[in-house]
Formats: sequence, structure tokens, C-alpha cells
Amino acid sequence: MKSIWSETCDIPQREPLRGDMETEIAVIGAGMAGVLIAFALQRAGRQVAVFEAKRIASGQTRNTTAKITAQHGLFADRLIKTLGEERAKKYAEANLAAIDVYRTLIAKENIACDFSDESAFVYGDDESLLENEAKAQAALGLKASLVRNPDVPGRAKAAVRADGQAQFHPLKFLKAISEPLMIYENTPVITVDGEELQTGGGRVRAKKVVFACHYPFINFPGMYFARMHQERSYVLALENASIPGGMWIGAGDGGYSFRGYGDIVLFGGEGHRTGENSAGGKYDALRRKAREFFPNSRVKTCWSAQDCITADGVPYIGRYSDSTPNWYVATGFQKWGMTSSMVSAILLRDMIFGRENPYADAFDPGRFDLKAVTGTVSEGAQAVKGLTRTLLKIPKEKADELPRGHGGVVFLNGEKVGAYKDEKGEVLRSCCRNQARQLSYA
Repeated sequence: MKSIWSETCDIPQREPLRGDMETEIAVIGAGMAGVLIAFALQRAGRQVAVFEAKRIASGQTRNTTAKITAQHGLFADRLIKTLGEERAKKYAEANLAAIDVYRTLIAKENIACDFSDESAFVYGDDESLLENEAKAQAALGLKASLVRNPDVPGRAKAAVRADGQAQFHPLKFLKAISEPLMIYENTPVITVDGEELQTGGGRVRAKKVVFACHYPFINFPGMYFARMHQERSYVLALENASIPGGMWIGAGDGGYSFRGYGDIVLFGGEGHRTGENSAGGKYDALRRKAREFFPNSRVKTCWSAQDCITADGVPYIGRYSDSTPNWYVATGFQKWGMTSSMVSAILLRDMIFGRENPYADAFDPGRFDLKAVTGTVSEGAQAVKGLTRTLLKIPKEKADELPRGHGGVVFLNGEKVGAYKDEKGEVLRSCCRNQARQLSYA
């Protein structure tokens, strides 16, 4: 099942790493985020190498619906209530700035990537809810307004319209900006220890390391496994279907999304938490809904994407942890990876150069706001309760196997247990095997 992007664009293959090397900055992951971060840093004069486990854009980037938008569903009213208007506005302004950077870069470099300016819409039947959202989006700086009775498949009573957004072909864009970069494909990073990365092709020494690999694979420090879960969503590329102009997404759970690409309609939905439902059943449900909305349509291709979801609805972009000042991370993009990737490039470039960025604190990975995660018992807030600062009851020789400042999996009474030894030599663990399994899957 190839996405419409994979079917219409090939990116030349790169060689894997063969042997040891040194670089100033190592970026792990060659999706949109990793390539944009490397591009921004190299343009600013830094030496950068990118390491990709498979092929460029082989992960979520090739499976996106490729909307470049600051209107992230019903986000504004929620963020104002949970984060406060100041932080919520920084979030919105950073994403609006990202759209402008895309627009400027594509025009300046003359990148042929089917870029088009579009309005974004979030639609539904709760007119009062959408009216409040329109006011909240406008308060955060979006050109937002309420539209009643929009002409959208399935009908709706109202929609929040945000002008000045965009869409494009992600792989055509990535192909152009990745060309001057040093990228090693089929080079998985296995471990990272300080300034040393062990890859499938050799050791890499780097003064700074950026984790842009969708899901941070170093559990301790950072504990990103406990602060995010993953959700899967599905897309059909439909022929012989039509929608009104713009990019559309349903309000709340169970809504459907639409956007055009030439004479194709990208129809998405049936999202769920990863591991809860079979892919076949979700594709079938989406096909049934497509027949209802577009009776004469045909499925050209279909695909799915998996997104990391943070507890407070804001990505983690910044320093990996306080104890690793030369490590950086970009993750938790929800379903808005294209805009968040550019935000990551802007913020991490400035951070690595020691520049102040007005939006950085809104995305700080070190944040933990209980107000923001109230009620999200299945996500990070509940997961963190499962971590206890008590000594592991494992044989001393097992504890001694873990170096200080490192985590790993040990066997306790015949079961696998996640463990971490801090700099003081204290061993921490997950207090519940079932929770540990849920966290690693979530």
C-alpha cells in the first residue's frame, strides 16, 4: 500500500555508512523533521550528517496528508484553557511562522512541489463549540471565522475557516532540499552514549545529537515513552470524487478529513490508539464511508500513518533532557507533522546557535504541567504514576550491569523489567509489568 506521494515521486538512494566518522552534528532520522533540521543547520554553516535506518522519508513523512497548517483541529480553545493564552499564542505563532518559512523557501529555491495556498476548515454539528473555537483561533492570531452550513461531504452545521494555510507534495519538496545534505541511508543508530553513536555501519563521534526519528528510542533520561502514546489513522486516495476547495477535518473523535491533490481526493479517518483495532477493519469502514460520501468514487491507493501524541497536545522540541545538554529532540507532532517539522528546524537551529527564540518555552520537552494533562489517564500522566523512585529488588550483579546514567531491560523473576540507574547509582524501575508493557506499546 503506497501513498500517493510514494507513487508520484522517487528520491535517489544514498549509500549507507561504512566505517567510523566524525561530524559536528548528527541528526537521527531522515523524515521531514530530520531533513529540515539538517538543512537549516547546514545553511547556517554547521557540519551535519543525517543517519536513516531505512530510506529518506520512509516513515511517517511519506504517509502524511501534507497539510501545512496552524489550524490543528479543535486546538485553540483547549490550549488557552490548559496552557494559558500566552503559551497557546506562542504555539500558534510558531506554526504560522513555519507556514511563512515554507512559502518563502519554496519560492526562493524554485522548488516544484505542488505548493498551493489554501484555507483550512474544522467542521461539525456543534455550532456553539465551533463558534467558541473560531474566536479562540482568532485570539491566537489565525485569520479565523465561522462558516455556517458549509458544503462538505456528509454535511455539517458549521465550520471554522482559517485562511492563509497551505498544502504541498512532501516528497517532491524533500527531494529538493535533501540533495545537498550528507545523508546515510540503511544506517540505523543502535545506541547513543554521550557524543558517540553506534550505527549499523560504524561509530560516529558528534558534538551534538538531534533525535528526529519519530519516537525517541533512548528511554532514560527523557522518559518520552511515559509521556506519549501513538495513534494510527487511515487514508484513501479517491478517483472520481470531488470536494469544495480547502483542507477539511472533522471536529472531535470520529471525524473525517478531506483535501484535494489534482483530480484525487485524499479521504482520511477511522483513527484509533495503536494496537486497539485491526487495520483491515478500519480500511473497510473507511471504504464504506467513502461510498456513502462519494458514490461513484474508486480507490486508487490507500495507506496509514502512526502519530505520537503528547499529553498536553504540544510537541516536544528542544533539549532531550537536563542531563544531556548536547542532545536535542523533536517528537510528538500529533497529526500535524509538516508544520511541526518546520517549527523544529527553526527552534533547534536557534537553540544550537545559542539564540533566543520567543516560542521555545512553549515546546520545552522538560515541561510537565498537571493542569494540561488532567483527565488523560491513558496517556503520560497515568504512565508517570507507574514510575517509582525506589530501588529495584533485583540481584546486585544485575543492577551492577547497568552503567550510571543508562537504562536497559533486566530480568526479574523471569520477567522483563525496564530499569534505569541514575548518576548516584540508584536503580529505578516501572512498578508494574502490565503498565510497562502498555507504555512501550502506547
